[in-house]
Amino acid sequence: MGDMDPHIFAVAEEAYKQMARDERNQSIIVSGESGAGKTVSAKYAMRYFATVSGSASEANVEEKVLASNPIMESIGNAKTTRNDNSSRFGKYIEIGFDKRYRIIGANMRTYLLEKSRVVFQAEEERNYHIFYQLCASAALPEFKTLRLGSANYFHYTKQGGSPVIDGVDDAKEMANTRQACTLLGISDSYQMGIFRILAGILHLGNVDFTSRDSDSCTVPPKHEPLTIFCDLMGVEYEEMAHWLCHRKLATATETYIKPISKLHAINARDALAKHIYANLFNWIVDHVNKALHATVKQHSFIGVLDIYGFETFEINSFEQFCINYANEKLQQQFNMHVFKLEQEEYMKEQIPWTLIDFYDNQPCINLIEAKMGILDLLDEECKMPKGSDDTWAQKLYNTHLNKCALFEKPRMSNKAFIIKHFADKVEYQCEGFLEKNKDTVYEEQIKVLKSSKFKLLPELFQDEEKVLSPTSATPSGRVPLSRMAVKPAKARPGQTSKEHKKTVGHQFRNSLHLLMETLNATTPHYVRCIKPNDFKFPFTFDEKRAVQQLRACGVLETIRISAAGFPSRWTYQEFFSRYRVLMKQRDVLSDRKQTCKNVLEKLILDKDKYQFGKTKIFFRAGQVAYLEKIRADKLRAACIRIQKTIRGWLMRKKYVRMRKAAVTIQRYVRGYQARCYAKFLRRTRAAITIQKFQRMYVIRRRYRCMRDATIALQALLRGYMARNKYQMMLREHKAIVIQKHVRGWLARVRYRRTSKAIVYLQCCYRRMMAKRELKKLKIEARSVERYKKLHIGLENKIMQLQRKIDEQNKEYKSLLEKMSNLEITYSTETEKLRSDVERLRMSEEEAKNATNRVLSLQDEIAKLRKELQQTQSEKKTIEEWADKYKHETEQLVSELKEQNTLLKTEKEELNRRIHDQAKEITETMEKKLVEETKQLELDLNDERLRYQNLLNEFSRLEERYDDLKDEMNLMVNIPKPGHKRTDSTHSSNESEYTFSSEITEAEDLPLRMEEPSEKKAPLDMSLFLKLQKRVTELEQEKQSLQDELDRKEEQALRAKAKEEERPPIRGAELEYESLKRQELESENKKLKNELNELQKALTETRSPEVTAPGAPAYRVLLDQLTSVSEELEVRKEEVLILRSQLVSQKEAIQPKNTMTDATILLEDVQKMKDKGEIAQAYIGLKETNRLLESQLQTQKKSHENELESLRGEIQSLKEENNRQQQLLAQNLQLPPEARIEASLQHEITRLTNENLDLMEQLEKQDKTVRKLKKQLKVFAKKIGELEVGQMENISPGQIIDEPIRPVNIPRKEKDFQGMLEYKKEDEQKLVKNLILELKPRGVAVNLIPGLPAYILFMCVRHADYLNDDQKVRSLLTSTINGIKKVLKKRGDDFETVSFWLSNTCRFLHCLKQYSGEEGFMKHNTPRQNEHCLTNFDLAEYRQVLSDLAIQIYQQLVRVLENILQPMIVSGMLEHETIQGVSGVKPTGLRKRTSSIADEGTYTLDSIIRQLNSFHSVMCQHGMDPELIKQVVKQMFYIIGAITLNNLLLRKDMCSWSKGMQIRYNVSQLEEWLRDKNLMNSGAKETLEPLIQAAQLLQVKKKTDEDAEAICSMCNALTTAQIVKVLNLYTPVNEFEERVLVSFIRTIQMRLRDRKDSPQLLMDAKHIFPVTFPFNPSSLALETIQIPASLGLGFISRV
Repeated sequence: MGDMDPHIFAVAEEAYKQMARDERNQSIIVSGESGAGKTVSAKYAMRYFATVSGSASEANVEEKVLASNPIMESIGNAKTTRNDNSSRFGKYIEIGFDKRYRIIGANMRTYLLEKSRVVFQAEEERNYHIFYQLCASAALPEFKTLRLGSANYFHYTKQGGSPVIDGVDDAKEMANTRQACTLLGISDSYQMGIFRILAGILHLGNVDFTSRDSDSCTVPPKHEPLTIFCDLMGVEYEEMAHWLCHRKLATATETYIKPISKLHAINARDALAKHIYANLFNWIVDHVNKALHATVKQHSFIGVLDIYGFETFEINSFEQFCINYANEKLQQQFNMHVFKLEQEEYMKEQIPWTLIDFYDNQPCINLIEAKMGILDLLDEECKMPKGSDDTWAQKLYNTHLNKCALFEKPRMSNKAFIIKHFADKVEYQCEGFLEKNKDTVYEEQIKVLKSSKFKLLPELFQDEEKVLSPTSATPSGRVPLSRMAVKPAKARPGQTSKEHKKTVGHQFRNSLHLLMETLNATTPHYVRCIKPNDFKFPFTFDEKRAVQQLRACGVLETIRISAAGFPSRWTYQEFFSRYRVLMKQRDVLSDRKQTCKNVLEKLILDKDKYQFGKTKIFFRAGQVAYLEKIRADKLRAACIRIQKTIRGWLMRKKYVRMRKAAVTIQRYVRGYQARCYAKFLRRTRAAITIQKFQRMYVIRRRYRCMRDATIALQALLRGYMARNKYQMMLREHKAIVIQKHVRGWLARVRYRRTSKAIVYLQCCYRRMMAKRELKKLKIEARSVERYKKLHIGLENKIMQLQRKIDEQNKEYKSLLEKMSNLEITYSTETEKLRSDVERLRMSEEEAKNATNRVLSLQDEIAKLRKELQQTQSEKKTIEEWADKYKHETEQLVSELKEQNTLLKTEKEELNRRIHDQAKEITETMEKKLVEETKQLELDLNDERLRYQNLLNEFSRLEERYDDLKDEMNLMVNIPKPGHKRTDSTHSSNESEYTFSSEITEAEDLPLRMEEPSEKKAPLDMSLFLKLQKRVTELEQEKQSLQDELDRKEEQALRAKAKEEERPPIRGAELEYESLKRQELESENKKLKNELNELQKALTETRSPEVTAPGAPAYRVLLDQLTSVSEELEVRKEEVLILRSQLVSQKEAIQPKNTMTDATILLEDVQKMKDKGEIAQAYIGLKETNRLLESQLQTQKKSHENELESLRGEIQSLKEENNRQQQLLAQNLQLPPEARIEASLQHEITRLTNENLDLMEQLEKQDKTVRKLKKQLKVFAKKIGELEVGQMENISPGQIIDEPIRPVNIPRKEKDFQGMLEYKKEDEQKLVKNLILELKPRGVAVNLIPGLPAYILFMCVRHADYLNDDQKVRSLLTSTINGIKKVLKKRGDDFETVSFWLSNTCRFLHCLKQYSGEEGFMKHNTPRQNEHCLTNFDLAEYRQVLSDLAIQIYQQLVRVLENILQPMIVSGMLEHETIQGVSGVKPTGLRKRTSSIADEGTYTLDSIIRQLNSFHSVMCQHGMDPELIKQVVKQMFYIIGAITLNNLLLRKDMCSWSKGMQIRYNVSQLEEWLRDKNLMNSGAKETLEPLIQAAQLLQVKKKTDEDAEAICSMCNALTTAQIVKVLNLYTPVNEFEERVLVSFIRTIQMRLRDRKDSPQLLMDAKHIFPVTFPFNPSSLALETIQIPASLGLGFISRV
């Protein structure tokens, strides 16, 4: 078969023949890329040796050798993306032969097992086959104790997502593996032990950890996977659970046990699993070698090397580096054998030869293993105490970059390097190199396993103690087996354990050197496996890929040297001995060389097929095989003659023996069959009889059971139905009763509502009729002017009488009310006097006085009755006059009809014109009002954003100041070893709150912080609070003016509505209003011009070094001036609006033209048949006129007073502006230091004056309070009189409750008042336990939300109750400092930041809710209003807490951004949520590599899960719903901005399918908002640019109509973004087309008038301004309980 090259059997036969012929050890080196067929080729070679050679004994050694393949494949092979049965370790099998060349044993060496696959598999890959074989065989009875399940259940087998290989039955493979183990002598108990350990590894992978904090974790109690692992391994659950979460640190003197974090615990768990599997792999290899060990002396061997092929993936790590290093060594050995040694031997034998060039990969091997090579630098970095992958990468760059042509650095990464191997360039990621090279595992976990009761487990770790220290790294691959026994060296006293530690790279390099020595000592045979394609497709051959592999492994050069060279050679003596059979006796001469020449000339006619050297004969390819064929033919002819004779005799003898045996067997078999048939017939008859009776019994028993069950069910069902019927009847009866009462109540409510509506309608109708009567009376009054002149005296008299009657009626009513009040007070006083003797006497005296008053009042009533009789007589005279007046009015009706018709036409025309004018004016005013409100809202948001940005800058500078201060303290403490540092909280109180809402103070802050070396006095906190109080007063004043403006606007709207009902205003009044507006606008323009001239003068006259625009003093004064001028302009605008509203209200109140229809008047007059009605109507008209005139006068006075006050405020502001300008001019003339001192002095004097004024007001208030207290004491004795005075304002229900309150007050004081008392020295302990050491997760789960805020406020309440200002200030300052420290320490933890944002807002709301201000108290219950602060106004601290809340919110946003940023691009753009939409990627696009290793693992579900996590945490912490909406809005803005920016920068993402994908993802986010009820949070609007970009990718982009649609649709995108998306748009399939350049130009032309930002990318760092709406708490302070877990036992309830 030697001429059947390149069959694998031909290579195996050649090796076997050369071993037998040359008596020299052989090696078959199988090489090729991953998936090319190396493992299968090695198996076929071993199968050939086992078949050809046979075994020397009856032990069937060849079967054992072949049986080792299934075992090694199951524990060492796995599925990869390139190969379904990829060897993840290297092996070199030495098959031993005796002198007769029969197999007597074998030995196996393994190299670098890929342990990381045990705990991690990439996508579409699997773990080692043995795990899936175990899961597939879990249903077997013997595997029940392993408690296995599906492969998708275990973490170590489901990561790849491909647990099944097509065409492979794992259960069947498991049976083959067990059969192979049995054949190799591994007993069933040992097999079950192996499977038990493997199952334990699977269960260990499912062990989870829960974080207690950032530095420690724990295993959940009674964790099922860990319990199963401990049961299988025979170890204690508590020990293993403890050492999985802890580690031991040993020093020179002591040993510490340290908890580890959750991430370290998971890594330790995975390291333990890898270590157990590696030791089990080594144990199995040792037992296989023992089973294959030769019992007799080995004569020669053939080695088969099946080692991993050259690998390159998207992410290449330490394993690929070692694999490719081994392939470099093998390629070098191939080059050495084929090229170097071959050509050197030709030269030595003096054969004519032309040298052939070939690729020498020695420089690449030197780069890896030479001194200061990659492996040396890696081992050196592993020895460093703080070595890391990054520092190792930098050492590689510094050592080899630009010095070695084979070493390169990637352009887009600083944590990777590229090596030019013989096959291809490979980029290696440095991450994980050090850890895999060290391969650490904790000593304590190994000790726990060694103490196992399961005896197989300690055997795995016996050999480890001889070589490695307990805590050192374990070898990743097997150390090559040596023929010499390695004895453990005795430890010397001074020898440390570090001498025994060897890194994985060092061990692998040594094992490769030993392998090369072995291969060089043998005759190599090469099998080059060529991979036909990269897709694992059958019958598919990629020519380019095959040629690339052939060129890479040097096969082309090998073909050249084989065609030109002489691959086979013999010495003359060896040739003579081998081919003596072909010679005749006469051809044999004494000269062996000449004999060989003669024979070759006869056998091979072509002399070019061989060459004679000095000592050897060289043959070209195929000639030795030809000679062997001739020799074998001659030997075969002789053998055939011998065989035919012997085989004939053996077959005749065998036939006679077989015939005799067959006759005997037939006789016995036929008799046995007859007996079995008779026995079958008897059993069949008996079985039928038994079945008959048995079936009858079963059916009868089943019938009885069913009958009993049916009767019982019927009884229960009937009882149940009867009870249900009774219950239903009872419920119906009760429902009827309830309905009766409810319907009665509803009918009564409906009746009351209807009656109220009817009364209201009657009132409206009567009012309308009264107005109509009033108009008629006005017409009558105007029409009878001459009669009024004649009867002036009578009218006056009538009016006086009517007024007198009204006054008497009012006095009568007041007396009746007083009388009723007196009666009520008298009754209450009598009841009180009965209970109390002393009060009874006093009340008796008061009752006597009351009776005297009643008598006097009765006398007055008698007088009033007399006056009433007189008025009645006067009324009769008036009625007589009214009759005369009626006759006279009838005569005037005819004259008024003609005038009425003319006036109606004129009135309608004027009404129409005025109505049109008013409508136009209202529309313009409404438009202006809407625009002004929008502009004000935008200005407010911009101002709030600027303020919060300044606050953020302040917090950053404050942290920088603290860091500089700590560094200065450290620098001071270094030369003074005896100096002790004070507590940092004591020194930070002075500089913690130096920020106010004024811009000038915020800009002065960096000046103060830039001079830390000067020894200045610390900032006075009281001065700071006073300044801040002044700021809040200005803001309140501004808010009051804004409220007044809103109120005036509402009045204007109401007046406008009234104007629509009344006739319009006159033209002259409109002209008056326009003149007023022009006057105010001209005044406003004049003030603006003066301000601009002042600013120009400042910029022209300033000195360059003092008054430069960046100078602090210039900024301070200029900002003050701008703020004052802006406030002045606001005041002027408000005055202008008030004036216009005042004029409109005046005009609305003035009497209108009251000419009405005369016919209506005539009809109404005719209806008044009673004369008294006309007189009463006339009197009512007079009274209403006077009432309207009085109301008009009062409104005029009020408006004039308001105008005067506003003018006074404008004048004061002008004076203040002039004074500020003078001060500014004076300060500009002073030097810088004097200027700053003067401005500060001026500010201090102003604040002191205001402080004195406030002190005076406070003293006045104290005096009034003392006076009121004295009056209360006096009035307490006169309760009756006090109640009489309050009766008009207090409802009867309150009067009844009043005497009960004094009884309840003492009882309430005994109860808990919602305050907490603590000692002054316990303040730091309170802050420490409640803020610094509080765990947010425990509080959020176990306690009420906002509990720390409530506790702190209750402590503040007690300090306020004690009137201790120092305690309040110290507590609030320590609280704010503590919160800042916690956020500085754990500022990257979302739960911590969210928890303290919620508590800070709750603390701020508590300070507002219980501040005592009316605006906040209206939301409280009466009990909560009793808990309000009484002594201190903490408005300044509310501002400080608001600033702190803003800082925490901004930090929360940064934490959210850091968490979400790695997920957004992968989840929103790259992940295909809708499978199959993207299709094939556009051609011509290069493959993008990401710097993030696990970027592809994030999906949209990951983002939504993260959003759910954020939302649940914020809800658990009790965060305000409005604040949660603002956080969600900010999160969605970040998602939209980052997604849109990446879309604008990536061409492969701009396609129709990607637009559809983005819209689907956005709809999922909107669905999430809808589920969380957050649609009104404004988060959806932040995604509008992304939605429009996705729509832009999907719409048609051809015609002008499409361009118009795009321009109208993409209003949230800028012109640059729209053009960028159109330029990047890339068609994916044949149905799409690229956007034309002309269409893009059309879009640009249409959008050129749009005024938008030229910026292409969105600002992903933008933070929306945050607000904290007031959210009062309904929780009563007295009901709050302090849990003992907080450690606040030193606090007592008050």
